[in-house]
Amino acid sequence: MYLCYIDESGTSDIPGNTSHFVLSGLSVPVWYWRDCDKEIEFIKRRYALESAEIHVAWILRPYLEQSQIQNFDALDYIQRRSQVESLRKAELLRLQRTNVKQYKQTRKNYRSTESYIHLTRDERRKFIKEIAECISKWRFARLFAECVDKIHFDPARANKTVDEQSFEQIVSRFEQYLQNIGKGSSTLSYGMLIHDNNETVAKKHTALMKKFHQTGTLWTGVKSIVETPLFVDSQLTSMVQIADVCAYALRRYLENNEDELFDFVFQRADRKDGIAVGVRHFTKSGCLCKICGSHKKPIAL
Repeated sequence: MYLCYIDESGTSDIPGNTSHFVLSGLSVPVWYWRDCDKEIEFIKRRYALESAEIHVAWILRPYLEQSQIQNFDALDYIQRRSQVESLRKAELLRLQRTNVKQYKQTRKNYRSTESYIHLTRDERRKFIKEIAECISKWRFARLFAECVDKIHFDPARANKTVDEQSFEQIVSRFEQYLQNIGKGSSTLSYGMLIHDNNETVAKKHTALMKKFHQTGTLWTGVKSIVETPLFVDSQLTSMVQIADVCAYALRRYLENNEDELFDFVFQRADRKDGIAVGVRHFTKSGCLCKICGSHKKPIAL
C-alpha cells in the first residue's frame, strides 16, 4: 500500500492572486510513513514547533513586530513571544477603534502566524530548508504535481476547471506509478489519496474520484487507487503538511525563480527513463524552466 498526501499552493481562481496553481502529491510506502513522520517531528521539536502546522506561506512572510523589538535575535523564545504578543494586542486594540475591516484581516493574519513568532525570519527559513532537505533524502518517496500557468489555461477549451485538471493529472500519474511498480508481481500495488480537508474541495474531489473509478481518467483506468480520498485535518497530520512544502516550493520557483527549496523537493519527482513524468508545468511551448527541461529525453553518452 502506498499513501499519497495531497495539498495545493496558490489559488485555482482565474485570475486570482497567483499566476500559478500547484497541486502536489507526495507518495510514500505505508511501511515508511511512521519513520517520515518521526523525522519531521524531530525537526519541529528543535524549533519549538511541535504542535504547529507547517504552512510555508505564513511561516516565511516577514513579521513587522519583530523589527520593532530591540535586539530581538538576542532574546530567548519566551521573551520573543511575549514581546511580539504585546505589540500585537496593542495593534488590535488600535484597529478596533479606527479600522474595523483592517482589524478583522490583521486578526486573521496574527492567528495564522502565532505559532511561529518566537523564531526570527532567518530561523524560519532555515527550518523550512531543513524540511525540504529531509524530503530530498526520502528515496522511496515519489512526487506528483500539476503546475498550471493560469495565463495559458482556457477552461472552455479544457472543459474543466484548473482544480479539476490538476486532480485528474495527480490521480492518473499516481495510478500509472502503482501499475508500473506492480508489473511482474502476482498482486497489484494499491494506493490511497490523503487530502487536506476542505469542505468544497472534498465534495468535488470525492465526486471526481467516483467517476474515475467507473470510467477512468482521460489517460488511464483506475485499478490501483482504492476508495475516494481520505480528507484529514492538516493541523494534525504532518505528512499532509509536507505536501504543502512541495507545492509551495514548486510554485515559488515558477513564479519567482526561487530554486533553493525547489531543487530539494524536485529530486523526488517520479521519473521514467530519466524523464520526470511525475511533475508537469502546464504553460506555453518553449518554456525553459527546470520542469519543462526535465521532460526532454536525456542524451545518451
